[in-house]
Amino acid sequence: MISQTNITPHTPMGATLIAGGGATFRVWAPRASAVYLNGTFGGTAQTGQTDALLMVKDSNGYWTGFLPTAQDGDNYLFFVVGEAASGFKRDPYAREMSLDAKFPDCSCVIRPANAYPWHDASFVTPDFSNMIVYQCHMGTYAPPSSGAASTFLDVVGKIEYLAALGINVLQPLPVDEVETDPSMGYDGADLFSPDSRYQVNDHALLPGYLTTINRLLHQKGFPPLAIADISNGPAQLKALVDLCHLYGIAVVFDVVYNHAGGFNGDDRSLFFWDRAKNGNANNSLYFTDQDRGTGGLSFALWNNDVRQFLINNATFYLNEFHVDGFRYDEISGLLSMNKESGLSFCRDLTDTLRTVKPRLIQNAEYWPFEFGDFRRLLPQIVAKTDQGGAGFDVVQHDGIRSSVRGAVRQASFGQSAQVDFDAIARNLYPQGYPHGWQAVTCVENHDMVKTAREPRVPALADGSDPRSWFARSRSRFATGLLLTAPGIPQLFMGQEFLTAQQWDPDPKKLDNVIPFGALQGGDKVMSDHLRFTQDLIRLRWNHPALRGENVHAFHVNSQNRVIAFHRWLEGSGQDVIVVATLAEATWFNYQIGFPSAGNWVEVFNSDIYDNFVNPTAAGNGGGVSASGGPLHGFPASASVVIPANGVVVFAR
Repeated sequence: MISQTNITPHTPMGATLIAGGGATFRVWAPRASAVYLNGTFGGTAQTGQTDALLMVKDSNGYWTGFLPTAQDGDNYLFFVVGEAASGFKRDPYAREMSLDAKFPDCSCVIRPANAYPWHDASFVTPDFSNMIVYQCHMGTYAPPSSGAASTFLDVVGKIEYLAALGINVLQPLPVDEVETDPSMGYDGADLFSPDSRYQVNDHALLPGYLTTINRLLHQKGFPPLAIADISNGPAQLKALVDLCHLYGIAVVFDVVYNHAGGFNGDDRSLFFWDRAKNGNANNSLYFTDQDRGTGGLSFALWNNDVRQFLINNATFYLNEFHVDGFRYDEISGLLSMNKESGLSFCRDLTDTLRTVKPRLIQNAEYWPFEFGDFRRLLPQIVAKTDQGGAGFDVVQHDGIRSSVRGAVRQASFGQSAQVDFDAIARNLYPQGYPHGWQAVTCVENHDMVKTAREPRVPALADGSDPRSWFARSRSRFATGLLLTAPGIPQLFMGQEFLTAQQWDPDPKKLDNVIPFGALQGGDKVMSDHLRFTQDLIRLRWNHPALRGENVHAFHVNSQNRVIAFHRWLEGSGQDVIVVATLAEATWFNYQIGFPSAGNWVEVFNSDIYDNFVNPTAAGNGGGVSASGGPLHGFPASASVVIPANGVVVFAR
């Protein structure tokens, strides 16, 4: 049998390089009769199911072995003998997939845990109330003109752009290895291995990327990296996280623990890893037969070893990739398919990770209306575990999304159409949550604006011409409310510069990728909208009340298509008044209440960004004097100008 040198009860799962040379291996296959280690180690192929490669099984079904010739970059697989079949299996804990064959028929690669030279020791994850999230897809965020998928290092080239935009959380769609190509990332197959299609595999291209990386490091006072530091996929993803941190941007990974890919034709996958008889999906080592129509089965969360596998995955991302938190896909589906074992898993997960990294953000996608009786769990999702909750910090919330998009859609039918501003007022604060920041809000996201689903906001605003004045101004209205309301606002890639075409994860569909080329080529409509978004984000940073808890919609008039709301911090005197309209003509001398008499500065006006600087912008000359009598429950009032389809903001 293979050596048990360096094997202890604490030997990590997967392949782990040892300081003195060689590597330990540990896998879980409780129903297998034999597990052999095969691969090319130290330049020598060691294959075949021989006694010298047979691993040793313990009483809990874990197989272990030590190979002194194993080293960084070696390829390996496990050959599993079971009751139903025999054959090769990929390591569920593999840090990287090899290029020796096309996925999923490839080998795994041995990689060290901490080879990348990190520079982010001083980075602190932002407070939740201060976060602005930017959601992107690694393969189509900065695509080359060839139609190939963009890479982790292509996204590194956009870090300065993101920092200038003002966001402070980058949230890529799932980055682990998936079954299909192209993919949004939600059919994960190998959860510990970064998706190989986002890796720069042609080493002749690495010097160009390294130049960008080293320029970014130099600007922050750090020494350069070498080619060897970014020569593999995991290192390239680590470089992206590292540099984001240096430029003030946290990174939140999107993870999928409610199901995995369908594993169609993938005999080397997790599904029947220990080669048990597969007459029923419940016989799978990792999964049950529960499928909510996603194409993949639910993890068997009743099984402690499966639960630990997923918790280990999240811990791995915290420790090895320095991520700042997670967006958990469809926790509502996880609970629906797993009942009480699902809820206890969530508690174990959130508690464990908070111990590892206390400041991480844990964001649950939770849509209780899809699953009937699970609506009752809504308050529990963000409650602490010692109070009976699931322990998540925040949830994806559709209040702003549905009400603002609904209003924009209604307004697109013309001035005579009815527009529901009361719905916007009801959803400014996420009802039922102790804190406003517990809602992650948006008006666009990956699910919504994918091809053949819902239109992006400019197309929703004007279906006949998504670059018209109607489209531009109504889009400013939508983003204006998103970034001035309570919650953690989330932008979807391209939203910041008025991208109108629906997105597709296939980079070969060049008409459906993010049109950075047009922006960089001087498209003024796009650059004006980008400036609008940048300045609006700065407004949120400059006025703490806009990041606070308090909001009061004190004037809502659906007939006039006007809403005015008050944002404030208790006792600070830093009050802000936001006034917005979807009226197609400017309102002059519109009476609005103010919390106190005196001068109020017009700190933002969306109208100036139309053909910036708009020479015909309708505004308030830099401010108003609240010298009028009581109105809207306030002691003072003023006559204001509200530009058509516009947003104006006043502050003391």
